[in-house]
Amino acid sequence: MAVMAMCLLLSCGEKREEATLSGLMKSDFVSEVEGKPTALYVLKNKKGAEACITNYGGRLVSVMVPDKNGKMTDVVLGYDNIGQYVQSDGNYGALIGRYGNRINQGKFTLDDVEYTLPQNNGAHCLHGGPQGYHARMWDAKQLNDLELTYLSKDGEAGFPGNLDIKVTYTLTDDNAVGIKYEATTDKKTVVNLTNHSYFNLSGVPGSDVLDQLVMINADNYTPVDSTLIPVGI
Repeated sequence: MAVMAMCLLLSCGEKREEATLSGLMKSDFVSEVEGKPTALYVLKNKKGAEACITNYGGRLVSVMVPDKNGKMTDVVLGYDNIGQYVQSDGNYGALIGRYGNRINQGKFTLDDVEYTLPQNNGAHCLHGGPQGYHARMWDAKQLNDLELTYLSKDGEAGFPGNLDIKVTYTLTDDNAVGIKYEATTDKKTVVNLTNHSYFNLSGVPGSDVLDQLVMINADNYTPVDSTLIPVGI
C-alpha cells in the first residue's frame, strides 16, 4: 500500500505538458539538425491568437486566428513534429533564400562573372537549391517577437558574398503575422527573401483550394513560360 501511495503521489506531482492552441506539443519539436537544437516558439497576442514557428528552416508551423464566427482556426498547413519537416522535401512555411523562385538554367552573371547554382527544378535553380534556407538551422531569440538569424557563407549553393540575415516574426493585436527581413553582405550578390506558407483559409483539413477565390488588385502581371520562368511584361 505504501508503494502504491508513493506512486500516486509522484504521478500527481508530475507537470503535464500543455499543448499549443493548435494542438502542437513543444516536445515534438525538440531534436537536433546540423548539430544545433530545434525547438518550437509560440507567439500570442492580446486577442488570444497564436502563431507557432520552428527554427528549422524558420518555418511558420501554425497560425490560429478567429474565423467570421469567432472560432479559432488554423489557417496555414504544417506538420505536427520536427521529424516530418526534416523528412519532407517541401517548403512548408519556410523562409526561402538566397533567392526565392526560379533562376533560369541555374546561372546568373554579375559584373561579368558567371555563377553556377544547383539545378533542382528541371534545369532551373528553385528557392536557393535543395539545401536553401528552408533546410537550414536558424539561431533564435525570443522576447516578445521572435528573431531568427542565419549567416549564409560566401559560395553557399554557388551564391557570392557572406549574407548576414535577420528575420523577425511578429503577431500583431489585429491578428496579422508580420515578417521583417534584413540582410547585409560583404560582396555584391543577388537576394530575394520570402516565406513559403501554404494558406488554407477555410481552416478545414483536406478542403480543396479551388473552393476559395482570391482577387489581386494589380494593373499588370508577369507571364511565364511552360517552366514558370518569367518572359517579360
